[in-house]
Amino acid sequence: MNYYPKFAGRFAVLLHELEGKRVIVIGHQRPDGDCIGSQVALCRVLRALSIDAVCMNPDPVPRRIKFLVADTPFFRRDDMEHGDRIALFTDCADHGRAGDKIQAMYPKPFGCFDHHLSNDGFAKHNFVDTKSAATAEVLAGLFFDAGLPVDAVTAQALYTGLMTDTGQFRFPSTTRRVFSLCADLVGQGADPALAGMELYERESPGKLKLLQHYIGSLKFECGGRACIGVLPNGIFEQLGASVEDTEGLVDYSRSVDGVEIGVLIEERAGIIKASLRAKHAAYRVDLIAAQFNGGGHASAAGLNFPDTLAGFYPKLLAAITQRLAAYDAVQPK
Repeated sequence: MNYYPKFAGRFAVLLHELEGKRVIVIGHQRPDGDCIGSQVALCRVLRALSIDAVCMNPDPVPRRIKFLVADTPFFRRDDMEHGDRIALFTDCADHGRAGDKIQAMYPKPFGCFDHHLSNDGFAKHNFVDTKSAATAEVLAGLFFDAGLPVDAVTAQALYTGLMTDTGQFRFPSTTRRVFSLCADLVGQGADPALAGMELYERESPGKLKLLQHYIGSLKFECGGRACIGVLPNGIFEQLGASVEDTEGLVDYSRSVDGVEIGVLIEERAGIIKASLRAKHAAYRVDLIAAQFNGGGHASAAGLNFPDTLAGFYPKLLAAITQRLAAYDAVQPK
């Protein structure tokens, strides 16, 4: 089975052009399972082809997904010498997704592997498929199509990326291709039970306290069709939690019966970060995020916006109200 025949020729060209080069595989800020999994997998496959590749991220690898890294060379942005490495970006919807410093350090990306709807192709070689559930799906398909070596660590990284970005295979993006690739990855050594244990059975006490606060803050808006929760400035220090403990919190607001759009708002000093999740891609929460310089998927998007909570909340609520009205306008009567 050929998973991505449209990319086969261009991927072969990319690999040929990387021969003898020094490569750096870059992921986005506040990395998740798909980001780290994709970085690890791409780096390992390149190294198996005798290409000098390392991974780099502006932020630490989150505690729960450190198991993916194994012996893969993985560095923080400020903990390595960059030199003349060629930059490949993974799971980044745009050039700035890895942060302004990295964007300035690598102004001409050589390659981009992604699946976000808002990605317009910012590299020389772009492998962006917006119908794919995860960047790990794109990479896994490319590797298997090209007959490249996929060891057990690489397979685990790709499987975990698929598992996380499909919401444990619950989201509408979960397709036959996803399951076919997962079967191939398990055949190469991926362990589904290990991914489940590391990701979902090792919550920190701080995460539980943060969840308690978030659930207590939930407000139902737009006649119960939207549910919005807030983490105020200073809450992480107050509860002994970390930024990575916010992973998955927004899903609780979306999971309520009757809610179509769930939101997590994080208040920082002068900055608002928000995560938006919809029960169906037709709600296009990426269009809501785009109004605040954000982006992402049709059913999962995020943003960072300079504002106060008091100033941002009514703007966001107006944008959600407008988006729901636009959705209703195209529904059969």
